[in-house]
Amino acid sequence: MDVPATKPTPQPNGDATGHRARLRRRLFEGGGDALLDHELIEYLLALAIPRRDTKPLAKALLREFGGIGGLLAADGEALARVPGMGETSAAAIKIAHAAALRLLRAEVMERPVLSNWQALLDYLRADMAHHGVERVRVLHLDSRNRLLRDELMSEGTIDEAALYAREVIRRAIDLKSTGIILVHNHPSGDASPSRADIDVTRAIADAGRRLGIALHDHIIIAAGGHTSLRAQGLI
Repeated sequence: MDVPATKPTPQPNGDATGHRARLRRRLFEGGGDALLDHELIEYLLALAIPRRDTKPLAKALLREFGGIGGLLAADGEALARVPGMGETSAAAIKIAHAAALRLLRAEVMERPVLSNWQALLDYLRADMAHHGVERVRVLHLDSRNRLLRDELMSEGTIDEAALYAREVIRRAIDLKSTGIILVHNHPSGDASPSRADIDVTRAIADAGRRLGIALHDHIIIAAGGHTSLRAQGLI
């Protein structure tokens, strides 16, 4: 358990035990919406640290990472560095995030991507909106617009449009993709496209068009929202 080895382990009192029972009852009866964000995290942490009052820690984590989205997406080592946390409690947070992403990804895989756009956006926001490093992904689609592959292409700012275009199209040819969707995140929180974003998008669209590979969209994900370059008329 994530408790200091040099101190006696605090035991839950009757009030704490009753409080957790009430949270559990509300969860069973009303589902996740019946609990506030800090209560969800509090109960999750209580499973990893059963002999501690986890409400103060849950609130501290939400403050530290800017809300539940940032907390779930936080790096495991960053979580473990927060006072009161450790590897077990950090792993509890990360397993909850992994389970949520797997559920969202399953919804994307069930139907053609282009007719399941909201599910795709939900998945991408959960996975990328709070990353501290810019990441570029390419979603490869088959002739029925089903997801063939979701690949991380690079990390860092896109600043080599021609090289990046060649890499994306070469990979699409290897996978026999008939369509692709570009996705990257803006750690700044602003989803507005930069000049480099627009240029590389158009370079990839042009290169793919010559080979029969459609660039359906380039989506920018940020904590403040998302931008579709196609919706903006930039493709």
